[in-house]
Amino acid sequence: MADAIKVLLVDDHQVVRRGLRTFLEVQDDIEVVGEAADGAEGVDRAEELRPDVILMDVKMPGMDGVDALRRLRELDNPARVLVVTSFTEQRTVVPALRAGAAGYVYKDVDPDALAGAIRSVHAGHILLQPEVAGALLSQEEANSGPGRAGSLTEREREVLGLIADGRSNREIARALVLSEKTVKTHVSNILMKLDLADRTQAALWAVRHGVTG
Repeated sequence: MADAIKVLLVDDHQVVRRGLRTFLEVQDDIEVVGEAADGAEGVDRAEELRPDVILMDVKMPGMDGVDALRRLRELDNPARVLVVTSFTEQRTVVPALRAGAAGYVYKDVDPDALAGAIRSVHAGHILLQPEVAGALLSQEEANSGPGRAGSLTEREREVLGLIADGRSNREIARALVLSEKTVKTHVSNILMKLDLADRTQAALWAVRHGVTG
């Protein structure tokens, strides 16, 4: 499965990990490459195995999912993190998204929907429920106000609008007839100019300030 999406499971409940593995191993395009029982072990395994996607629980003993997300960001680990949680409160999910998660699903998610979510975040999309997106917007401080949009080039505004639409770098490159490398450069410039940490914050900033694709 050379082209399969490599997935790491991080959850303190062995039964949950076993259930996720059992389902995902029957997917032709997904390969479970490892497991971890807490955030610290998850970070170590992510550095060792370099998965494409990490399924991360939020509440775990020791280092929890949010701290693990922050550590992965510090290490510049490229894995996309999909939070898998049994907690529905925004106060639990929002910090994980702000720490860099690409989205979240609940542990009772339909198996096919989970596989679809993995494929989606691997492709560069952001999975946000409307109520959580609203909570993120309401909590954003105005440290990157609308005036900063003037520092973006016309092309960067186009790229930002497509990020807000949930497009991956590959899809943006195809839409704007650019190379993926050029799109990555534009994304880096956008994050730097707007003083944002990741694509999730960029998408939310674009929605707040009316920049659409």
